[in-house]
Amino acid sequence: MERRHWQRLDNGGLSFTELGFGTAPLGNLYRAISDEEAHAVLEAAWETGCRYFDTAPLYGLGLAETRLNRFLRTKNRDDYVLSTKVGRLLERCAPDERTGLGKFFDTPNRREVYDYSYDGVMRSVEFSLERLGVDRFDILFAHDLDIFNHGTEEAMNERIDEFMASGYYALLALRDQGVIVAFGAGINEWEPGQIMAERGDMDLFLLAGRYTLLEQESLDSFLPLCEERGIGIVLGGPYNSGILATGAKPGAFFDYDPAPKEILERVAKIEAVCAAHDTKLIEAALRFPLFHRSVVSVVPGGQSVDQVRSNRTILDAQIPNALWAQLKADGLTRSDAPTPA
Repeated sequence: MERRHWQRLDNGGLSFTELGFGTAPLGNLYRAISDEEAHAVLEAAWETGCRYFDTAPLYGLGLAETRLNRFLRTKNRDDYVLSTKVGRLLERCAPDERTGLGKFFDTPNRREVYDYSYDGVMRSVEFSLERLGVDRFDILFAHDLDIFNHGTEEAMNERIDEFMASGYYALLALRDQGVIVAFGAGINEWEPGQIMAERGDMDLFLLAGRYTLLEQESLDSFLPLCEERGIGIVLGGPYNSGILATGAKPGAFFDYDPAPKEILERVAKIEAVCAAHDTKLIEAALRFPLFHRSVVSVVPGGQSVDQVRSNRTILDAQIPNALWAQLKADGLTRSDAPTPA
């Protein structure tokens, strides 16, 4: 698998595989899987050549991190890149008060407590080190500083202010001391990424969607800012939560909800262009973000061995340059989106 070396400071940087592995599904997202199934999925990802693994305390309320522990103990620490997240602490609670009811299944009884303070960040790091059984992280992302999670722009801005006034300095200190190589934020919208990039010295963002075959508004200002400052982008959710994988069929999901009519129609047109060039929609969707210079890895997710192996097959598909040209000519992607000549 191809690698992309990222470096913006004089600290050696990091070498990402183009395909990363996101561990939210290993936290029993939407359905429960066994420890053995989770381990087999991780081993399959390794066999495909994946060497970048992202996790978070939220995923399965600690379950994803503890499942990664067993797997990572068998690997040389210098052979992979590891990121986790800060901004949430987990506290014990009654079963009916657990975070993620109906979303995460068969997890510890824990509820999230948002804490973007200096002490909160440091406590989160210590807890994650114990759950994962590692001695260091490569990247720490402040998790979910966005409207999607906090409900309103006002609430989001209050959390960003909290982070920038306190927790940010914990991450800055950890990077300056060489404890981590890089830090940034894992977010569901590009706008808070731009706010934080303008206010602080960010290295990387894990952006869920927001730069896909369907959405390129981040080209207006955020991605040019990242390129100017050498900020890397890990692109999660390249399928916009489903529709760019399934196609424009009834019941297809876009941003975790049933896709509206206009999205279904647009995807159907993109799918037709792909078919005319003997390419699957899912192949074009996975490859497209990687054309941008700031994107260091794409993380499509996977909860089964077959899904993980399929991701590698999809990534390796040969896509004719004429497809990208036609998508632009038909107004289905932006003309300024980077694609092969």
